[in-house]
Amino acid sequence: MEKCREKREWGEKVSRLGGKVRIEKVLTDKVAPEWKEKKVQGEEKARGEGKASGEKRSQGKERVSKGDGRGFKRGRGEGQAREEQLSKDQGKGRVDKERVEELGWVEEQGRDKAGKQREEQTPGERKGRGQGKGRGVGKVWAEDPEKGEARYRTRYQGRARARRKGRCEEMGGGGAKSGGETRCKCKCRCTTRGSSRTGESWSHVARCPAMYPAGPAWPKLRVLRALWALLAVLLAPWRLWAKEDIQECIWHVVLIKFEAVGEEGRSDRFFDLEPLESLDSVFSLLVDAPTDQNEKYLGFPYYLKINYSCGGESSEAQVRKGHLTGLKPLVLVTFQSPVNFHRWKIEQLQIQMEAAPFRSKERCNAEEVCAMSWYTPMPIKNGSVVMYVDVRSNGLGPFVQNKRFHVNINGFLQKQQDNTLQFTVGNEIFNLIPRYFINVPSRPLWHTVNQTPVLILGGIPDEKSVLLTDTSFTDFFLVELNIDSCWVGSFYCPQASFTATIYDAIATESTLFIRQNQLVYYFTGTYVTLHESNQGSGSWVRVLANECIKKLCPVHAHGNGSEYIMALTTGKREGYVHFGTITDGRVSFELLPRQRSVCEGLQVVNCSIIWAVFIAGDYNLLLLVQMEDPTTRKYFQVVSYDLVSNYLAILYTIPEFIPDARGLEFLMLLGTESHTTFLMVPKGMFYNQYSNLLYIWGNFLLQSYNYENFIYLADFPKEQSIKYLVNSFRGDMAIVTETEEIWYLLEGSYRMYKLFPSRGWEVHINLQVMHQSSVYTPNETMVTLFYEDTKLYQLVYLMKNQQGQLVKRHVPVEQLLMYQQLSNHYFFKRQGSHLTLSFTNFCPFSVMRLRDLPNPQVYSRQERYQARPPRVVEPSGFHNENSLAVYQGLVYYLLCLHSEYHKPYADRVHDSTWSWSNKKQDRDYYFYLASNSQSPGNVYIDMASYEKIYDLKADYELPERIFLDKGTSYVFSVFLRVGGQSLEFTPERVLTSEELKSTVDLGVVLADPGCIEAVVKQKFLINRNSVLFRVTLSDKRSCFDQGLSGHHLLETSMLLKVAGAVGHCFQNTHQGPRMAT
Repeated sequence: MEKCREKREWGEKVSRLGGKVRIEKVLTDKVAPEWKEKKVQGEEKARGEGKASGEKRSQGKERVSKGDGRGFKRGRGEGQAREEQLSKDQGKGRVDKERVEELGWVEEQGRDKAGKQREEQTPGERKGRGQGKGRGVGKVWAEDPEKGEARYRTRYQGRARARRKGRCEEMGGGGAKSGGETRCKCKCRCTTRGSSRTGESWSHVARCPAMYPAGPAWPKLRVLRALWALLAVLLAPWRLWAKEDIQECIWHVVLIKFEAVGEEGRSDRFFDLEPLESLDSVFSLLVDAPTDQNEKYLGFPYYLKINYSCGGESSEAQVRKGHLTGLKPLVLVTFQSPVNFHRWKIEQLQIQMEAAPFRSKERCNAEEVCAMSWYTPMPIKNGSVVMYVDVRSNGLGPFVQNKRFHVNINGFLQKQQDNTLQFTVGNEIFNLIPRYFINVPSRPLWHTVNQTPVLILGGIPDEKSVLLTDTSFTDFFLVELNIDSCWVGSFYCPQASFTATIYDAIATESTLFIRQNQLVYYFTGTYVTLHESNQGSGSWVRVLANECIKKLCPVHAHGNGSEYIMALTTGKREGYVHFGTITDGRVSFELLPRQRSVCEGLQVVNCSIIWAVFIAGDYNLLLLVQMEDPTTRKYFQVVSYDLVSNYLAILYTIPEFIPDARGLEFLMLLGTESHTTFLMVPKGMFYNQYSNLLYIWGNFLLQSYNYENFIYLADFPKEQSIKYLVNSFRGDMAIVTETEEIWYLLEGSYRMYKLFPSRGWEVHINLQVMHQSSVYTPNETMVTLFYEDTKLYQLVYLMKNQQGQLVKRHVPVEQLLMYQQLSNHYFFKRQGSHLTLSFTNFCPFSVMRLRDLPNPQVYSRQERYQARPPRVVEPSGFHNENSLAVYQGLVYYLLCLHSEYHKPYADRVHDSTWSWSNKKQDRDYYFYLASNSQSPGNVYIDMASYEKIYDLKADYELPERIFLDKGTSYVFSVFLRVGGQSLEFTPERVLTSEELKSTVDLGVVLADPGCIEAVVKQKFLINRNSVLFRVTLSDKRSCFDQGLSGHHLLETSMLLKVAGAVGHCFQNTHQGPRMAT
C-alpha cells in the first residue's frame, strides 16, 4: 500500500496499481470530545414532588405519595392493607412513626414549603439524587457548563458528609405541615442494598433514620478503603447470581406437516410441494372479514414448529414462561434465487412472520396449558429450493440468541404406499459402523455454493454409501446407493484394483454426481418448483460409459444460467477434459479441447491433466498439466483454453524447486530468486470468482490475481502437503493437509495460521473439558471441513464409552487465534513488590465501527414482506387449527400477489399489495367486531399486518451484496479509534495528526479495478484519538457486458484492509469475535 502524502483538503479519485488504492488525507480542526455528545443513559424522570430516583418499585411493597397530600396504593395482598392504613392519616400533615417503622418504609420530602430544593444540594444537582454506591461515594446529576445538559458524575463525600450520612436525625412527627405533606429536617439519605437468592436485586431506601451520638472521626483514606471493600462485598453476590440467572438459550426449529400441527415429538422431511386446497371450508366462515369470498385460498403443506431450550435442557415450563412473559419468535425466511435466470426472474425475496402460540394436543391435566409451541407457515416459492430461516426474539421474555436454519427441499425422497418415505437414490442404513469413519482420511465437501439443497459426501471405505443431508449436516442419513458397481478394465483403461468406495461426490442444484473407480453416475431429483414438471431420474444414470475417468473436478460457482462439472480422463483420452453442463436438471458433456488434445497443442509427447478450473464469466478453462519430456525431468504448467476461440496458451511454468523465502512471509516469484532442494509437487488449483484469486496448491501455496504473476506464501511448511482447500467466498479460506492439519488464510493477506494442532487448540480443548462439552472427546476423527454462513465447521466422528457419534461442530477460528496470540506474547511487569501478568497488544486500533451506512434496500435489491398471524378472541392468546389455517392462506395469497405482479415502471405504487387497499378502509369496523367478540371464526384479520416493507435500516454492517447500476456509487464511513478501549474524560495523551497518520492506515483492494473505482478520504478527530475514513465505491461506466436486469452481472469484490490488523485485531460482535482486516 502506498503511503499517503500529507494534504489539507479532501482527496480526489483513487488511482489503483496492482489492486491498491492511494488514500488522500485531510487534517481537520479539533472536534469536541466524545463525552460532550448527547447520550441517553437511562435517565430517570424525577417527580415534581422531589421524590428521589432510584427507589425500588415492586409488587407487595407499599408506597406513600406526597405530591398532592394523598397516598395511593401499589401492590397486592398485605401491602395493600398497609397502604390503606397509611391512607387513613392523609391530611394530618404527618405519618405516625411507629406505624411507618412497622411497615418498614419511611420516605422524606425533598422540597420545603416553597417548593425549593434542600439547601445542601449542590447547584448542579437535579431534583432527584442517584442511589449511592456504598458509604462515602454518591452519584449526582450535574449540568454540562457548556451545553446545559445533564450528565452523570461521581462525587466523593467529605468527612463531615460521611458522618452525617450515618448520623441522621429521626423525624417521626416533627415535620412542618404543608398541604398535608410531611417535611423532614434531616439533610441526608441512607441507602442499603441487598440481594435475594433468586438473583433479583432489591434496594431499601430509608429516609431520616434515628440519630446516633457522634463518634471519632476516621482518617479519610481508611474510610474510603473500607467503603470500597464494603461495596465490593455487597455487589459481588449480586453479580454472581445475575450470571447464574442469564442462561444460554437456543432456538429449535422442525418442519411439521399441515395435518400434524400440535403433535409432540414429530418432524417431517421437506419434499411435498403441492399446495393445499382444503382451506375453503375455513375461509367460507369469514363472512364479515376483510377477505374475498370469491377468491380461492390455498395453503402450504408445512408449518415451522419453534421451541427453545436453556442450559441444554428443554422443558415445558421454560416455554410456558416465555409465552407468559411476552416472548414471540420472529421468523425471517429468505428465498435463494435459482441458477437458471432465463426461466425465473432474479430477485432477493424475504418474508417476515410472527410465530403464533399453539397448545399441544397431548393429554394435559392442567387447567390452561401443559406443552405448547409456536408455529408459522413454511412458505414455498417457485424457482427456490434453498431457504434460510432466521429466528430471533421480539425482545420480551428470556434472552434467546438469534439462529439461522437451513430448510431445503429434498427432491430425492418419495412416498410409499404405506405413507412412509424412502430415498430414490438408495436404501438408508441405520447403523453407523465405526470402521466407516475411524482412521479414515477426511475428504472435501463439493457442491455449488449457496445453490445446493442436498449435500452428499463419499469416501466410506469399501462401501458404495454416501452421507446425505438437506440441513447442512444438522441431521444426515447414511444411504447405500443403487448402482450396478460394474468394473470395466481394458488395455485403454488399466485398473490396478477394484473398490466399491465412492471417491468423488459433487452436488448441484438438482443433480448429484459420483465417481466409483472409472465410472461416473448422476441422479436428478424431483423439483417441481424448478422444472415445472416431474423430470426426476428413476435411477442412477451412467455417463461417459466408454471413457476412463480418473477424477471429477467441481465448479463451485454457477454462471450463464447453468452449472458445470469436469471429468478428467486417462488412458486413450489422456490430455482431454469432459466438460459437463447442467441446465434445469439436464446433463450434457462435451470433449475439450475440440480440435486436438492438450499434449498435441503444447507439442509434447506425454502429458497429463492433474486439475481443471472453469471461469464461467470468461468462458475460460484453466488446466494444471504435468509434462514428461525424455530429456528433462517432470515439470508443471498452467494452461488456458478459451471455449469461444478454441485458443490454447501457456500462462505459467511452475518452478521445479520450492523458493527460499529467507524468513519473509511471502515472496514474489520473478525468476531471479534462490530455491531450496525440495521439489514443488502441485496437486490442484482453486479459483475464487469474486476476488479473481487463483491458488495452486501441493506442498506449497501460490496465489495470483492475473494467472501469470504468482506470490509464494512462505508460512506453509514445505514438509507438509495440502489435501484440499475450503473457501467461504467471503474472504476466509481453510487448508487441510494430508496429515489432517488445519491452516487458515485470510484472502488478500500473506500470513498463514496453524489452527490444529496448536497452542490455541489446546487452550480451547481444555476450556471445553472444563465446561463438560459433549462434542469433544480424546478419540475423534475428522470426516470433512466446510464453511457455512462465513463460519467454519467440522463433521467429526466421536468415540465415547464404546459408542460412536457423528456430530457437526463449530471451529472458532477467531478464538483460536486469540488464544494463540496471548500464549505467545505475554510478559511480567513489576508493580511494587509483586509481578503482574501483561499481554502485548499488536492491534493498531481499539475500536472499529461502520458509520453513515445508507439504507440497504436500494443497493441490496432486497424485497421484504411482513405477515402477522390473525388475532384470536381467546383471552389466553392461543391459536387453534382454523386460525393457523387462515394464517397459511393469507401468507400464500400474499406471495401469489408478489409473483403475479409485473412491476410496471409507470406504476405509482410499486407495491404488489395495492389491491388490498380497499380492505384497509374498513379496518375500524373489523376492529369493532373483534373488540366485542363478534369476529367471524373468532379471528380478527388486520390487513395492515400484510404489507411490503420499504424502510429497512442498516444493521451496522455492510450488506452481503451491493448492486451498482451504471454510474452509481455506494458511500460509507469507517471509524477507527487509537488507544484504550474506553474514552476517558481526560485522555492520558492526545495524539497528533502525524502520530495518527503513522498508526492507522486504510486501503481498498478491488478485484476488478477496470470496472469499479474507490475513493478514500480521511479526517483526523484529534481530541478523540480517532480517524474517520470515508469510502466511496463507484461504477466507472466502462463495463457493458451486462444484459437485462439481473442477467450476466459482473460479480466482483472489495476488500478493506487496515495496515497491521490481520491476525492481531479481533472485533467483538453480537455473533462472537470476528477478525478485523
